[in-house]
Amino acid sequence: MAKKKKYTVMEPPKKKLFRKKEEVNDMLLDDNVPFSVVEAYKTIRTNMMFVLSDSENKRVVISSALPNEGKTITAINLAIAFSQTGQKVLLIDADLRRPTIYQRLKINNSKGLSSILVGFCSLREAVKNVSPNFDVLTSGPIPPNPSELLGGNNMSLLLDGLKDYYDYIIIDTPPINMVSDALVLTPKTDGLVLVARQGKTTHDQFRKAVASIEFANVKLLGTILNGDRSGSGNYGYSYGY
Repeated sequence: MAKKKKYTVMEPPKKKLFRKKEEVNDMLLDDNVPFSVVEAYKTIRTNMMFVLSDSENKRVVISSALPNEGKTITAINLAIAFSQTGQKVLLIDADLRRPTIYQRLKINNSKGLSSILVGFCSLREAVKNVSPNFDVLTSGPIPPNPSELLGGNNMSLLLDGLKDYYDYIIIDTPPINMVSDALVLTPKTDGLVLVARQGKTTHDQFRKAVASIEFANVKLLGTILNGDRSGSGNYGYSYGY
C-alpha cells in the first residue's frame, strides 16, 4: 500500500509596511535613531539655550505654516533633548484640533490640557511622566472652542503656575496658516519657533506664516528646517534665526 504524501501548509508571506525614510526612527527616545538626527537636535538645543538665556520662564511655542511639516515630532524631540541635559521639561500638546502627541508617545489622552482649562481635572491628574525629567501634558478631549481656551485667562494662570516646576516648557500648536491658535497663545510665552520641511513647504506659504507672525506682533525665535539632505545621506535638521 502506497504511503500518503505529507503536505506542508505554507503561510502566506507577511506584507512589509514601508514608511518614508524621514519617518523611521525619528524619535530621540528610540535607541536606533540616526546619529545625524541626534546631533542636529543637540545643535538646535544649544542655539535655543542661547536665545532663551535672558528669559526667566523658558516657554516656547512650536508651529508650522501647514500640516505635515514636522512640527509635532520636532516639539517632542526638542523636549527630550532638553530633558537629557538634566533640565525639568514639560511638553504640552496645545493642538486642540488634531492632537497626535498622545499617539506618538502611546499615552492616555482622556485627561489633558482642555480638561484642566475647563476645570474638569487637576494638573497632577493630567500630567504624565514619560522619561527622566520629561513630562507630557496631552491635549485632552477636543473642545468646541480651542482658540478661546488657549487665549483665555486660565491658560495664562496655568503657564504662570508651571514655571515653579519646569525649567523648559515646549508647546505644540496647530499650523499658523490654518488657524490662529498659535498666534493667540504665543504672547503668553517667550516666542515661537517656525518649522518647515524641505521639499514640502513652499516659499509663499512660509512667507504667509511669517507675515501673520509679524502682524500679530509675535516674537519669532527662529526657524527649523527638517528633511534637509543637502549635507549627507541622512535626513537632518537645521536651525536659523
